Amino acid sequence: MPRMLDVSEDVRAEIGDAEADRLLVGDNAPGSYDCTSCRTPGDSEQERTSTVLFVGDETAVLAFAHATCIPSQVVQVSEEQLQGAVRSITGSEPEGPEGLMPGQAVLGVTSGLVLIDDELHPALVVEPTGAIARPGTDGSGGDEFLQLLLEQGFQPVHRMGRLPALLHGWSILLAMGQLHAVLQPGTGGGAPVAWWQAHAPLQVTEGWRTAASKSRTVLVFAAPAGSIGQQPREDLLRDALEKAASGGLLVAAAMPLAGT
Repeated sequence: MPRMLDVSEDVRAEIGDAEADRLLVGDNAPGSYDCTSCRTPGDSEQERTSTVLFVGDETAVLAFAHATCIPSQVVQVSEEQLQGAVRSITGSEPEGPEGLMPGQAVLGVTSGLVLIDDELHPALVVEPTGAIARPGTDGSGGDEFLQLLLEQGFQPVHRMGRLPALLHGWSILLAMGQLHAVLQPGTGGGAPVAWWQAHAPLQVTEGWRTAASKSRTVLVFAAPAGSIGQQPREDLLRDALEKAASGGLLVAAAMPLAGT
């Protein structure tokens, strides 16, 4: 049975037309899978699914994700990092006593509207596929995703009833109604650089665009891997955010909208 797969041009170039076509007609593609972004179940026969190719120095691993989590893309990793990505995909335990050298995580970004003070605000929810280590470390310090964001100016969220503070120097790049990137200040006061960039522009709903155009501000919530997951409805997304906040696993910032 044909699958509802998205195979980007970059992925097709890596795996070849023949393999890409086999995937699209249902050969060599799973029906059900665990999303490599949010780690919740997916079904390529029932919902749009992205093919994500992790490419190492000598080997490559094809994974699958909800198209609403991340677009189809090629993720370049070292051979050592690829083993961590494989462990993240398969859910197996890392080798070694402490599981050092975590795999390179991919940031999953979901858009939605969040109700605060009786007003709908455009929001992005960022959740990595795995633990984030501090750059230059071996990962033995555990997941430092939230701590790294706190050091960048994000604030802890204890309840969802208050608007997060504006984070100066950061912005959300929207072009022709599609989400392109989250920008952070460049080093030494240079031009902004992408903290997260969509491999292909992400579609947002008309309601999200309208709210963003009105407020010119987007709320960005971030939580460690496994805290939010892929939620099919905005009320369920809100519930997941509330739960993460109550558990001390949520940070947030407001960012100005760049573009239209």
